Amino acid sequence: MSVGHPMTLDTMDAREEHHRIESPHPGLSLFLRRLAPPTGGGRPVLYVHGATFPSALSVAHQFANGAWRDALVRAGFDVWALDFLGFGGSDPYPGMSEPAEDRGPLLLAADAAIQLETAMRFVADRTSAERVSLLAHSWGTAVAGLLAGRHPDLVDRLVLFGPISRRDPPRYRPRPDGPAWRIVTAQAQWERFVEDVPAGEPPVLSRTEFDDWAQRYLDSEPGSRKRDPAGVKVPTGPFVEILRSWHGELPYDPGLVRAPVCLIRGEWDGLATDADARWLFDAFTGAAERRDVKIGRGTHLLHLEANREALWRESIAFLDQPTLP
Repeated sequence: MSVGHPMTLDTMDAREEHHRIESPHPGLSLFLRRLAPPTGGGRPVLYVHGATFPSALSVAHQFANGAWRDALVRAGFDVWALDFLGFGGSDPYPGMSEPAEDRGPLLLAADAAIQLETAMRFVADRTSAERVSLLAHSWGTAVAGLLAGRHPDLVDRLVLFGPISRRDPPRYRPRPDGPAWRIVTAQAQWERFVEDVPAGEPPVLSRTEFDDWAQRYLDSEPGSRKRDPAGVKVPTGPFVEILRSWHGELPYDPGLVRAPVCLIRGEWDGLATDADARWLFDAFTGAAERRDVKIGRGTHLLHLEANREALWRESIAFLDQPTLP
């Protein structure tokens, strides 16, 4: 593995460190951002993003009241965030420059978990920590769960926000599949913010805040504005894997996870419903501790919504607990 080195890519904070490390794919590098407490030290936490946007647009995105990682740093955590291959500051897969139909979906969980392990070992080495906590969103929760089951010695605590769960397969079910990549437009992202909010309820995110976020979203991939409509190219593996989970094929066994686990979701999250959380909570049979937290007036994108500080508080409260051997 190469030694990380500072970069100038997409700096979200003047105190932020950027690192590139060799990925498990020869010739391709992974991007990590870090924001540590001013006094140094702090228990390391690694953020794992979801299916459509990288760390700059999630844990590091700055609102008027700061970013999620700012709250974590104030609580004393050393916050790291990984961009998977095909996202943000990490290299794209070579297949993303080819016709999407020429190959199957890129970035399935089995591949992503190896990338995450590479990042975790780098973080542990740089911070001299025996274990690293994981803070994951959406499809990223499946990657975090897969890694935690394979390498329990690496994981301190596990926060799964908007977790993807197994659902009973349809009676007639062709196995979901897809091309290598797809385009996700800013308009499609806006629709994700509003589609699960019940009729008559105030919006969960102001249009002004979303428009700022959307411009940064388009900035996350060169060439996004040359498309009509403008959109970001992302690997399709995460989408396919979510559909497969809803067809009975969750890509990991929650029963293998030994670390303490906290499930956090918004009350209007259509991708992490009460039934999903109930199944997943019961499936973590080997976890040292289990929590299921539901936050009002939130959807699957609660970390970018008006009630985001409630998510910040709940994640910090769980991560701040000591983990016994």
